[in-house]
Amino acid sequence: MSKSNRIKFILLWLSTLTLFACQTPPQHPLQTQSDYILVGKFDSFEEYRIKTIELIRKHRYFLSNSPEQEVEMNSPYEIKPTQPNGKGILLVHGLSDSPWTFIDVGHSLAKSGYLVRTILLPGHGTRPADLIDADSDDWQALVAKHVQLLSQDIEQVYLGGFSTGANLAFIHAQQDDQVQGLMLFSPGFKSDTELDAFAPIVSFFKEWIIEAEPNIDSNMAKYESMPTNGFAQYYHTSAEVLDIAYDKPFQKPVFLALTEHDSVLDTTVIMDIFNRQFTHPNSRLIWYGDKTVSKGRVISRDSRVPKYQISNMSHMSLTYSPQNPYYGEQGEFRMCQNGNGRAGYFHCTSGGDVWYSAWGYREPGKVHARSTFNPYFEDMMATALSVLSSSPVENPVMPATD
Repeated sequence: MSKSNRIKFILLWLSTLTLFACQTPPQHPLQTQSDYILVGKFDSFEEYRIKTIELIRKHRYFLSNSPEQEVEMNSPYEIKPTQPNGKGILLVHGLSDSPWTFIDVGHSLAKSGYLVRTILLPGHGTRPADLIDADSDDWQALVAKHVQLLSQDIEQVYLGGFSTGANLAFIHAQQDDQVQGLMLFSPGFKSDTELDAFAPIVSFFKEWIIEAEPNIDSNMAKYESMPTNGFAQYYHTSAEVLDIAYDKPFQKPVFLALTEHDSVLDTTVIMDIFNRQFTHPNSRLIWYGDKTVSKGRVISRDSRVPKYQISNMSHMSLTYSPQNPYYGEQGEFRMCQNGNGRAGYFHCTSGGDVWYSAWGYREPGKVHARSTFNPYFEDMMATALSVLSSSPVENPVMPATD
């Protein structure tokens, strides 16, 4: 561990000891575990969807005067194609997120003939405190159940995921031969800190790792606060990915999108896993950043797009189109909590002119909100659909790794 990381770890533990006796979390967990168990007992996607919506309505801490909009954004959904192609895809959101993550991706896939389904991971969609008792084993079991249901209704099953959801998708696909391919956005294979391994231990002493102030915790599609256990469960999925990713190659088609400026991931490790272990010749990785990275199966796009006042692209921005009504160019929500400091935050929330970036990016004379949409969305989906249309092969040509 580097000196700087040792210092961070010491400070983390000091804060843990200080807060252990006096901490008063802003939101306490509801008794939803029994309800999550009930939701887990279903025989069809529609039954699951109805039960989950009931759970959200019963337990959600509403943030706006539009409760039905919040319920809709956090509920699982199915999009049926008008011209089915015999293929279906299950999409899995990330830690602190919701099925809204895939609203644009899902409609694009359905237009191309895919039956699209999304799920809501236990602990999500209600209030952040419900992640205090979340367990990644339950998340994996839910994915497995829905893959089984999807396989009953369509001929070919695909999996997709964002961040932690991409980890869950890969873990399942690596052990389930019926999965024909993967679509992964900002996959959380490895975080950018060595300290994530301590999260399961710290969660016993420090309940909250991020406590958003009530006046800024207003994102209807995503938690801003985070219990330490939530990050601990992410770590368990990451550790499992790293255990199995290098064990054997994944030979079926994989589409992967990643931004160079991702503030939470170790993109070097993720790129290496793609190059070495995702061996299908038609697999593609789109890299938003350095244009010189383009080589072989890696396609690069400049993440600086002045037309949209985007300085670079964030971890969460890849799955949303510029037309998204909530996160898009003219969307109703602007993510001003972006490491700008108090003055920059109030400039952003008061409607001042901003640029957009990954967390914490700075340029003189500019205030940056979080980038929340992908200016190359249509280009990305065209590449993704091309990858998914590839036929799985048993003995693909191994790609070059130099």
